[in-house]
Order: sequence, then C-alpha cells, then structure tokens
Amino acid sequence: MRFTVLIPARLASTRLPNKPLADIAGLPMVVRVAQRVASGLPAGTRVVVAGDSPEILQACRQHGVEAVLTRQDHPSGSDRLAEACDLLALSDDGLVVNVQGDEPLIDPALVSAVAELLVQRPEASMSTAAHPIHEVADFANPNVVKVVLDARDLALYFSRAPIAWWRDGFTDGIQSLPSPAPLRHIGLYGYRVGFLRQFPKLSQAPIEVTEALEQLRALWHGHRIAVHVTPHAPGAGVDTPEDLERVRRHFSR
Repeated sequence: MRFTVLIPARLASTRLPNKPLADIAGLPMVVRVAQRVASGLPAGTRVVVAGDSPEILQACRQHGVEAVLTRQDHPSGSDRLAEACDLLALSDDGLVVNVQGDEPLIDPALVSAVAELLVQRPEASMSTAAHPIHEVADFANPNVVKVVLDARDLALYFSRAPIAWWRDGFTDGIQSLPSPAPLRHIGLYGYRVGFLRQFPKLSQAPIEVTEALEQLRALWHGHRIAVHVTPHAPGAGVDTPEDLERVRRHFSR
C-alpha cells in the first residue's frame, strides 16, 4: 500500500499565534509532527507539509521535511489539501491521509490504519477513525464530536450532540453512558485523491452548516466514510498555550 501524508499548516491561529513554528524541544511543531509520522510508516511513504507561508517552508526544509507553498486564502483545510495534490501532481487513484499540523503525539500506526481502510473498502471515498467514549463529560461536550456507524463500520452520522441517544435518556439527563459505548471521532482523514479534488467544489450541506462539521458534506452528497475504531484515544493535540507546555514536557522527558 502506498499513500501520501499531507500536513496542512497555517501561521494564523487565534489561540496560539504562529503555532506551526512553536518550539518543542528544539524543533518547530510542524517538523515534530512530520518526523513522528514518518518514523512509523512504510519506507517510501511521502510525508509533505502544505504550508501557507515561506517561514513554514523554510523551517521544514532546514530539517529535511518536504513542503509545498499553498495559497493563504483557502476557505477550508480541504481546499488546501486539494491544491497540494495538484502541486505534487498526485494521480486521482492515489490515496492521501490528512494529519493536522498540531498533532505531535499522533500514532503513525493509526495513520496507516486509516489509509488501509480505503484499500479494504472500495465503496468509501473517505476514511477516518474513532474510539470509545468512557466519560460522561465527554459524551455531553459539544466540542467532542461523536459518530454512529452501520454494520460495516461506515459512518451514518457525525454530531456534536450526544449520539447514539437512548429512548429514556431525557428522563434523568446525561448522567450515564449508553451501551454499547458511544464513539468519539478522531480528526484524522483519508481521501481518494480524485474525490479530494472534487470535495471543495461540492455545495455546502445544511447539516454541515448546522453542526459546523465539514465531513457531513460528504455524507449529504452520498459519499461513504469508512471508520477505523481504535480502543485508545490518541495523544492530545495542541490548541492552547497550556497544551503546548504539556507537549513540551512530554518531549523533554
């Protein structure tokens, strides 16, 4: 199986300015992400940063990480990925996995599993991952995206609401978890390159706008998303200065 890992990286961040270049034990964060992913993937797997500024490209190239310069005015991450596919001249039948540039603790095995799903499930245009939720607070948290699957582990729906919801759940409020355990969506995506080129051109879905979840556009237009269920939560990403300090302590050890 051959695939390309694309890591979108933008300097603009409301909570953590210049986040891709934040120092983590002597290396910029986006370089940490690229190196971690590459360390656990099959030889020859291409790992490319899709940056929006010359500063990101320079940082990557100083540390031997391949990078391409994309436009700064993309309305979404998928637009940036589609441009990167064109810049890299990837074929429509190729496979791409999108790893966020603020995930320095990402498990390379999870990246491979998401790519492998597209080989195993030819009916799926996309793939992603999820893990069981074990805390009531996470189930109720709208920042924790949930996913419900069918019998073939294809996504039926993604939501910020607590789903699947049991019939009598409103009686006492959210004080316990349904059984089987609900699934938390992990923001790691695999794409067929041909579909990725089409995706930004698809009209926005009403449910996408309501939930503020871009992956619902694919479902609304009839595309299938295969989901790899892993038993464990991945390492947390970096969204705040507190997250950055936690990750710095991890690498310093």
